Amino acid sequence: YDAVDTILEACCAFGLRRREPIVGIGGGVILDIVGMAASLYRRGVPYIRVPTTLLAIVDASVGVKCGCDYDSVSCGPQKNRIGSFYAPSAAFLSTSFIASQNARNVINGLGEIMKLALVRSEELFDLLERHGPRLVASRFQDQDGVADRVVELSIAIMLEELGANLWEAKLERCVDYGHTFSKLLEMVPGADIMHGEAVNVDGFFCCMLSRRRGLIGDAELRRVFRVMRSIGLPTASPHESVELYVKALTDATEHRHGKQRVPIITGIGSSVCVNDITRDEIAAALHDLSELHAAADAEAPAPASPAGGSFTSSPLDSSSDDDAASGGCDSA
Repeated sequence: YDAVDTILEACCAFGLRRREPIVGIGGGVILDIVGMAASLYRRGVPYIRVPTTLLAIVDASVGVKCGCDYDSVSCGPQKNRIGSFYAPSAAFLSTSFIASQNARNVINGLGEIMKLALVRSEELFDLLERHGPRLVASRFQDQDGVADRVVELSIAIMLEELGANLWEAKLERCVDYGHTFSKLLEMVPGADIMHGEAVNVDGFFCCMLSRRRGLIGDAELRRVFRVMRSIGLPTASPHESVELYVKALTDATEHRHGKQRVPIITGIGSSVCVNDITRDEIAAALHDLSELHAAADAEAPAPASPAGGSFTSSPLDSSSDDDAASGGCDSA
């Protein structure tokens, strides 16, 4: 919130008038902070989004949410705990900005695109399967139309999903895929993991849940695993544990008004929201995840992450406890 306050002070010092816009140029964090400040200053001034990262182009540029972290005196750091719903006056998008990003930042953006492919679009998944490594290498600058189609599809899905539910009256949202367990993964002290990377780790863990429930088969699971690894997306984190994921699920349930509402896939391009994930199920899925990586690494060394480390699983606690709330509901 300090960054929001800094912008508000600058607006005061400048003497920004009621109809003069604030322009946010940067990644998702910048756009959220600027949007939050614009919603507060003079009870709302116009603001314009200019996303400069792949992740921001397909995610933060769409919708009306402006979320900021908050350092609570009683509870400590809280991710995206404060914010507002405030629509920009305009969003100017150009994939030419992506040319300035390194490979890891491009892959980070692909984490959010992979999420959308898994829950909504076989076509998008096919494009990532066939062209993913090339998109990373070219920084989305090839002129054959593939990069533009990937961005176009991603934004179209986000608009379709968010447009009818801008104020989140409905909390069962397939675009929350990968955003149940990832929040606490990102907040682990010293963890070297970016938002899109954490979303993908969460998303692949949810694939393990889908496999255990019989919603997808081994062939689909391994196809997703292969495509993620070919792009360079992490499929596990050394910080994953039963305790962390149970805590993350509890936090998500509180945020989603008392129900888990966790999106999991029922096939590539389709999803359902569930409310009955248990501690035992989390432990079993983490065990399956560890075994999958061990088998894959025995066949070929695990790919190094762009940050220089290796995304592999650590030994996992498989202790059990009482169940969470049960029930289920289809996602929109």
